[in-house]
Amino acid sequence: MSCPYNPASEGAEMDFNDKMSYGDYLQLDSILNSQQPLSDAHDEMLFIIQHQTSELWLKLAIHEMGAALQQIRADQLHPAFKHLSRVSRIFEQLNSAWDVLRTMTPSEYTSFRESLGQSSGFQSYQYRAIEFVVGNRNLAMLKPHDHDPEVTEKLEAILAMPSLYDETLLLLQRNGFDLSTVLEQRNWREKHQPSELVEDAWQTVYKNPEKYWSLYELAEKLVDFEDYFRRWRFNHVTTVERIIGLKKGTGGTGGVSYLRRMLDTVLFPELWTVRTKM
Repeated sequence: MSCPYNPASEGAEMDFNDKMSYGDYLQLDSILNSQQPLSDAHDEMLFIIQHQTSELWLKLAIHEMGAALQQIRADQLHPAFKHLSRVSRIFEQLNSAWDVLRTMTPSEYTSFRESLGQSSGFQSYQYRAIEFVVGNRNLAMLKPHDHDPEVTEKLEAILAMPSLYDETLLLLQRNGFDLSTVLEQRNWREKHQPSELVEDAWQTVYKNPEKYWSLYELAEKLVDFEDYFRRWRFNHVTTVERIIGLKKGTGGTGGVSYLRRMLDTVLFPELWTVRTKM
């Protein structure tokens, strides 16, 4: 009879009394003990973990977007492409998370919904940060964070700087496209308004990809991201309707009706409208 395999025979570390372990490095005690259901309902654990893991992915997306912003500002586009591609993959993961949550039925959600109080994903400051970073800057959405000065300060810092799309337009300007009438009067705190001048610039890029390859590739990276972002929003609407129907959300929004309105939001408008002109 053969002896059980012992990883130590090949040099694997087995004693972590005075060494950093996997759990130590990842602070798993903190992470795995942060799920504190407020009811006895079995499915509340699913609800908590799905939202907590989503927030972790959002944190990484913000980290990657921050790097991409800095690199576009410094005309270092190839590293920026890598970070933007990673953000798209992150939203692919976020989309998959809805598939797990959709296994919960209306009766299962109802069994713990009251425990949520007025808390809602609508109040996620990291989601708000992503919207502000990419350019969907609606100042009314600062209000749900008034109670947390530290969060408000972080969001205000994002609003004080050009968005991802603003930095892209500034890049177009540096590459010979005259967008001065669009950019000189820009209030970074406000959302970019669609411009025929910007659309014409993108049309030139798309008609001459060999000449403007880096700008062309950046445009497609942004479209990739918005594509995944739209799918994430659509899956959010579908999941919510499947679980609560047309009832109001816990945070007081119209629930599905509110989320459907959000589907009409366009982050990089001219990158979509230019396709009609091609």
